[in-house]
Amino acid sequence: MIDIAIIGFGSVGQGVAYQLMEKAEKLKELIGNYRIVAVADSKGSVVDEHGLDITDVIKKKQKGNLKGKTAIEVIESVDFDIAIEVTTTNVSDGEPGLTYIRRCFEKGANVITSNKGPLVVAFKELNQLATKKDLKFMYEATVGGAMPLIKLVKNELAGNEIFFIKGILNGTCNYILSRMEKEKMTYSQVLAEAQELKIAEADPTYDVEGVDAAAKLVILANATMDMDARFTDVEITGITQITPEAFEVANYRNYTIRLIAEVNRERETLKVSPRLVPLYHPLAIRGTMNAALIKTDLAGEVVIMGKGAGKNETASAIISDLVEIYRRC
Repeated sequence: MIDIAIIGFGSVGQGVAYQLMEKAEKLKELIGNYRIVAVADSKGSVVDEHGLDITDVIKKKQKGNLKGKTAIEVIESVDFDIAIEVTTTNVSDGEPGLTYIRRCFEKGANVITSNKGPLVVAFKELNQLATKKDLKFMYEATVGGAMPLIKLVKNELAGNEIFFIKGILNGTCNYILSRMEKEKMTYSQVLAEAQELKIAEADPTYDVEGVDAAAKLVILANATMDMDARFTDVEITGITQITPEAFEVANYRNYTIRLIAEVNRERETLKVSPRLVPLYHPLAIRGTMNAALIKTDLAGEVVIMGKGAGKNETASAIISDLVEIYRRC
């Protein structure tokens, strides 16, 4: 029996829990029996060593009725085999997720996370700690959501030398830019539309200033190229100064404009900035999609795309990590 604790129970945490319940029959064929024994967030927790009724827990959460132990108290006092850590990203110091992950490793539990902050701040430390404890640390959901970019590079492209990876790693920015291009609207007009549609946050700074894409780029560089990149190594320019007129000039020359994140091993550069992209290039995608182009020595150029945000897309990546850790066949 695999005992699971979910640390963080916002939209993503609830989405993961719901899918673990909905897909139980299929997942048990792949990994064996499992149960969620604890759920914790900033307001409280629910614990049952025999397995929680997730429908009931979600109802309690939505009514604001989670009480009891704090997340750190759950980690220190409840027995579980793996933690799914999905608290809010903080790229400044990685907290509180960084402490949660450390404590999980210290007690001997595997960890899956969608939280970029701890990996941006302490990538090598956390991986070394997991290795020292002979534990699994998985983080596919931190970069591409439903787009399995890290697994593609580390597994399917194993043996290839990776020269560079560049792509669209933020769906909010891509939505804003593609809407500006199509409708000839200003940045502020499209941002307001994106916020109304819940595509952009009420405070969109992390997205539109390139912070989110830069954090993902740091993780990608360290996970797939064995670099020791830090957030401060990334040259960042956001999209707030792009105008409809810039698209007119670009389109006239058969280009569009997209926020491109690139890590280049040969040039030892990490950069996030708006760039001209040929109109029919694989990275000239529209809407909230993510995409990446990987340049290798053996496979040549490989392109992958998929949805990068949303609770179901993130749940897809987390469940994939869970299966990779515990797959029986």
